[in-house]
Amino acid sequence: MIPRAPSTRVIQRALLPQYSRTPKNRRNLASVKSLGYNYETGETNGIKFASRDIPGPTTQLAVVARAGTRFQLYPGFAEGLEKFAFKSTSKRSSLRITREAELLGAELFAYHSRENLVIGAKFLREDLPYFTELLGEVISKTRFTRHELHEEVIRVIKLNQQSILANTDQMALNSAHSVAFHRGLGTALHPTSSVPITQYLHEQALKLFSQAAYAKPNFAVVANGASHDELSKWVGEFFNDSPATAPEQLPPIETKPSRYFGGEERIAHDGGNNMIIAFPGSGAYTGGHYKPEIAVLSSLLGGQSYIKWSPGYSLLARATAGQTQAHVSTRNLSYMDAGLLTISMEGRASHIREASASVVEILKAISTGDIAKDDIQKAIAKAKFRTLEAGQNIGTGLELTGAGLVQSGKPSQLDGIAEAIEGVTEDAVKKAAMSLLEGKATVSTVGDLFVLPFAEEIGLHV
Repeated sequence: MIPRAPSTRVIQRALLPQYSRTPKNRRNLASVKSLGYNYETGETNGIKFASRDIPGPTTQLAVVARAGTRFQLYPGFAEGLEKFAFKSTSKRSSLRITREAELLGAELFAYHSRENLVIGAKFLREDLPYFTELLGEVISKTRFTRHELHEEVIRVIKLNQQSILANTDQMALNSAHSVAFHRGLGTALHPTSSVPITQYLHEQALKLFSQAAYAKPNFAVVANGASHDELSKWVGEFFNDSPATAPEQLPPIETKPSRYFGGEERIAHDGGNNMIIAFPGSGAYTGGHYKPEIAVLSSLLGGQSYIKWSPGYSLLARATAGQTQAHVSTRNLSYMDAGLLTISMEGRASHIREASASVVEILKAISTGDIAKDDIQKAIAKAKFRTLEAGQNIGTGLELTGAGLVQSGKPSQLDGIAEAIEGVTEDAVKKAAMSLLEGKATVSTVGDLFVLPFAEEIGLHV
């Protein structure tokens, strides 16, 4: 016999407060701090390290070095050093490293950002000693042979250069950084095909740069899913061969404070249309340049939808609902001592033109307080979620933590960031929007320049 569905009256009664039953011993939601997402730090033999002992059978271990494109001595050095990761060392060939990693069921990875070079591995928890030894060997005993440089490293870099030529989004982002910061953070993440990297990339020069990049004060070891005491033991044993200082014959790694300039650049391209409007943003939390109101403003502007089958609730999502062939998104790209708040538009040129005008109108509305308080509260909640989600993500957390240790000796702790975002007021968001409009913007445009607007046409100062 099929049971009858509950009547409407029964459902209504169940939803009333007097009928809801709440257990007396119900626990409150755990705080960020109590969830164990923060890192425990230490130092052994001059090497900084951090661990987060997340219960589970696997571990992720990485070396985070201050050797991204911002700090490279010559064009292509950051990418060249990345591509030499897990190549032949004085103890093992690259084939042996690959085969041993496969036998242990592990994954090896290497990538670089504008500030950091990250080399790491994912493996079963009991294999921590082997991979700690391997990473220590990679950063101190790589051979930097000529045949590997020309046959494997430069060849792959040139393939990447060809792919960038067709990537208008990457071109616009590199352009925005170059216009905003010039040198340092303005250096392209990957060298373009017009950069004469072969006159700079030599095996001996890369070897010297590696000794500077992997000098003890310039890198940190970070682990997720490892005991702090165990990590301390193996780091102290396998990282002793790292140099204490950079070679004297090398110029010092550039550490000048970043300076924001602003301006405009337009690049004709028939492979797509991209436009980036950018402003000075928020730096990293550990660098002393963190601005939580920028994180809230980024979520308030939005553009991209996080809810399936919905255009989203953000201001730009609603304002550009009519431009269906323009995809809009807002991000704050944070760095050690600076940040870049970017509003990216991609799609049909005529729709991007209309959407870009909406960006300026929305910023003006925020600066004058012509928005609902409910929008501010939703933006604070979204900013908090996005920040905590990024910190909880193992890959993102590794780089953020390592960079914080190298820069200031402390990792990026999630509870402090969450509290800062919760303390943002409506007035702080209004002042942030007003300061952006009053200052110089950065505008980078790639695509059909006949249709895509100039900065002054949409009311921006460059």
